[in-house]
Amino acid sequence: MNFGFSYIGLIFIVMLLIPNIIWTKHKPEGYDEYSKNENKVLLIFERIGEALVMTLILIFKDCNVRPHSLWIGWLILTFVFMTMYEMYWIRYFKSEKRMEDMYSSFAGFPVAGASLPVFAALLLGIYASNIFIIISVIILGIGHIGIHLAHRKEVMGREEKTKEKTKEKTKKSRRVVRVIKTILLVPVCLVVLLIIGIIAIRNYNFFACYIDTSKGIDASEYVEINGQEQFITIRGRDASNPVILYLHGGPGSPDSSMTYTFTNELIDDYTVVCWDQRGCGRTYVRNKNIDKENETVTFDQALADVDTLTQYLKERFNQDKIVIMGHSYGSVLGSTYAYEHPDNVEAFIGIGQFVSFASSTEYEYKDALEKATAAGDDTTKLNEAYENYLREKTVEAAGEMSTYAAPYHKAAREKNTTLAALVSPTLSSEDALWYKNVTSYDTFMKYCGNLMDYLMTVNLRESQTQYEVPVLFVSGECDWNCAAPDMVDYAQMVGAKYELIDGCGHYVHNDDPKEFARIVKEFLK
Repeated sequence: MNFGFSYIGLIFIVMLLIPNIIWTKHKPEGYDEYSKNENKVLLIFERIGEALVMTLILIFKDCNVRPHSLWIGWLILTFVFMTMYEMYWIRYFKSEKRMEDMYSSFAGFPVAGASLPVFAALLLGIYASNIFIIISVIILGIGHIGIHLAHRKEVMGREEKTKEKTKEKTKKSRRVVRVIKTILLVPVCLVVLLIIGIIAIRNYNFFACYIDTSKGIDASEYVEINGQEQFITIRGRDASNPVILYLHGGPGSPDSSMTYTFTNELIDDYTVVCWDQRGCGRTYVRNKNIDKENETVTFDQALADVDTLTQYLKERFNQDKIVIMGHSYGSVLGSTYAYEHPDNVEAFIGIGQFVSFASSTEYEYKDALEKATAAGDDTTKLNEAYENYLREKTVEAAGEMSTYAAPYHKAAREKNTTLAALVSPTLSSEDALWYKNVTSYDTFMKYCGNLMDYLMTVNLRESQTQYEVPVLFVSGECDWNCAAPDMVDYAQMVGAKYELIDGCGHYVHNDDPKEFARIVKEFLK
């Protein structure tokens, strides 16, 4: 919901008004008599809808062309409908300009002059992801289409009296056409309603996430980090608060579009920065012309990027140190940085802390085996998959073993991260444009292989044995992506504080954001 002038809205209004202005001089005979009988309630809906729609499509710049948006199809459809609207009027102006000419069907629309611009405006509202425009269009449609359907009924009713009765065969064929139209329209309507529902929730979340920027900060921007413009979001109700830098997992799994689920619980006390790391997310999309194959993406480069970003945040927000928070793969990146640069780090918080690929996989297998055995289940495939992993020691082999272990590791309170992203107030096409690159194991390894190869060699028990900064680990009790028992064992080894949240999985900060934030705040205070 970005305020600003919409040139698309202006074009839409011009296309709407010009035929109507011409029509005022070419009204069909008797139209004024019909207008005297218009339903007053529908007329009020029409007038309110007209005022709201024409105002809103002008003041929200989200209606303007966004070339890389995956939603550009909705804008194209908007102008397909408006082009049909212009063609409808051209046909009318070439006709005898009778009421029958005005209300004869066009391209399957019984009241095309009223319905086509309403449908076009609805599509424009969907393109802009703006529930206010959509609601205004619905108000307009109830009034405008309702009035003209009533006129058409009167006109066509009069016309029918002058004709012979329609033959039974024609009636049957019309019924078949109606049934076919219904069958085609129902799924389309359901999809549109689903999309409108998602837009409504996104808009609600927009207001729920609102920050007064006179004192706080709510920014989405690109900053120069070691030769690339990299994407960050910064949110906090008081820009003088301590800074938390959140490092997403994966590798290559940026989640800035869904971090609102837990950052909303922290922004009263902290300024939270989320970052799409080099080689993924909006950062990749921004820089794909200079590093399409992710040749600069290595763990050492990631550490250097963290350092540069940390220095930038310290200077920008006048902080001596900042808090580093990392999830999954990001917990390795964050813990390594905190271990090597304690002078820059106030504290480190690991979410779903990764310790070692080998030990986590072993914990996952043994727990699943124990539960399967207790349930009397056949463990042959689970055992074979684990033995295969021990031979190959690859991500793909570990993933196969996890497939057989997963039924025994369901998190009771695990929330859908895809849904959280879909209803995010900040979701952008750039987010989806990245994920289309990692839809298979092969493409994932193509873009993130360097980092995964490094991750396979990590063992924090050997490399990071004693931290010089306060450390907190928070995991879901049912986290087996980075096995919670592995984290507990490591936390006890290094003397770190740790918490397990009941019923939660790998995205514990999304599963129970309130409890997660309570633990974090208590630790940091």
